[in-house]
Amino acid sequence: MPDKGTLKKVTQVGGGESQSTAREAKPFVASDENKGKAKSLRLFAIISWIVAIGLEVGAILLLRKPPVNTTWLIGLIVADLIFAIIGSLLWKRSNRLNPASEKEKVRFFIQSQLGAIISVIAFLPLVILIFTNKDLKGKQKGIVGAIAVIALLIAGATGIDFNPPSQEKYAQQTAQVESLTGANHVFWTKSGTHYHIYSDCPYINTKRTDEIFSGTVAQAKDLKNITELCSFCENRAEKEKGLPAETPPAAEAEKTTN
Repeated sequence: MPDKGTLKKVTQVGGGESQSTAREAKPFVASDENKGKAKSLRLFAIISWIVAIGLEVGAILLLRKPPVNTTWLIGLIVADLIFAIIGSLLWKRSNRLNPASEKEKVRFFIQSQLGAIISVIAFLPLVILIFTNKDLKGKQKGIVGAIAVIALLIAGATGIDFNPPSQEKYAQQTAQVESLTGANHVFWTKSGTHYHIYSDCPYINTKRTDEIFSGTVAQAKDLKNITELCSFCENRAEKEKGLPAETPPAAEAEKTTN
């Protein structure tokens, strides 16, 4: 989309699906490159989760050998948490590269929230065994139990995807951009939460912005913090097309999030 003068360096992002000029909404299909990246990320995520569950098993075995070494037990819980989080982050990243379809509800839920499911498996049995273990007494049980519960909550919160990507969302958002500009081409920054139609949008041409990236909607949404189209850009594009447009209600908020 032509702009009034971009003030920042613009970097074209390669890979992803091609920049289409079609006006009709089409089903989203991840590129072979993104499918390959997603497959690798999922493999590493699964390996990380296996290690996490292995550490949980180690902690459970330690509980069965009194007297329980508190230091070792806490160390295993912390290591379990680290690998559980790593697995969840890698898995969510893979979903952004190759999302599931909302039409397959069970598969979509499992694929989107697998990190949270694994986190429960990696900690809940251990938490139960800690509080029911007769060899842990008083303060020792309280400290270890509290650490295990906190680890469960942290891992679970990290594993949950509160705004899971889907093929339908990507297709809808791509069609919206194409209907406004005639091409699947947007701009974004690493720290922003929106993608933009115009490279000179005042919300990305700020003193804090060092570099602007350009590519497709899917490429922008590869970053977990980017969720939707900038309402300022949407409003401007509609006006240029002669469509009625309302003042973006969240325009002020976007000044600090784009």
